[in-house]
Amino acid sequence: METILSLQNVSKIYNSGNRVLKVLDDINFSIETGSTTAIVGPSGSGKTTLLGLCAGLDRSSSGIVQLNNIRLDTLNEDQLAEVRSRYIGFIFQNFQLMPTLTAIENVMVPLELRGEKNIRPRAMEQLDKVGLADRGHHYPSQLSGGEQQRISLARAFSSRPPLLFADEPTGNLDAENSENIVSLLFELNKEAGTTLIIVTHDLDLAARTQRIIKIKGGKIV
Repeated sequence: METILSLQNVSKIYNSGNRVLKVLDDINFSIETGSTTAIVGPSGSGKTTLLGLCAGLDRSSSGIVQLNNIRLDTLNEDQLAEVRSRYIGFIFQNFQLMPTLTAIENVMVPLELRGEKNIRPRAMEQLDKVGLADRGHHYPSQLSGGEQQRISLARAFSSRPPLLFADEPTGNLDAENSENIVSLLFELNKEAGTTLIIVTHDLDLAARTQRIIKIKGGKIV
């Protein structure tokens, strides 16, 4: 199997005043293309920091993060942004939709950033897949939490990213909406053949992935 993401001896240290805080300590793992993985652990265990390093949103203090055979530690900010735009999709706990854009415009954003043409029909197709084709002209404030997260799923899959990170995707939703979002996420993921990495403390959600990586105190346990 091909590897899409690998971490070798990755650590992250923050200097806070005269204290040194080691958030991640010598992390090693690799993720196979097309697989589904959950990263689980208690609050403060370093899960979100790890996601940031994997996605090139933050830099490690030491070690190597390699995405699609590209070493992220050798890139400048513009190059990192280009790698994120080309290879990565995101789903966030608090949806992160742009409030001044309609649902369909939000879905179009990743496609516009990549300079793609004829994107409205593709965005509409994604909205249809998440069951919101009739809400394309609504703004996020006019949609429920569950609907907003479905819009963010449509946005994440619109650019067909090889790798998708979902950070607590059901964290702000009730049980019924959570179940719907999880089913939709795995359905869309299977159809697109995306590599999926979910950061979650929901063990039921984690159990639906092929592999679980547990983190505690900045280390893999």
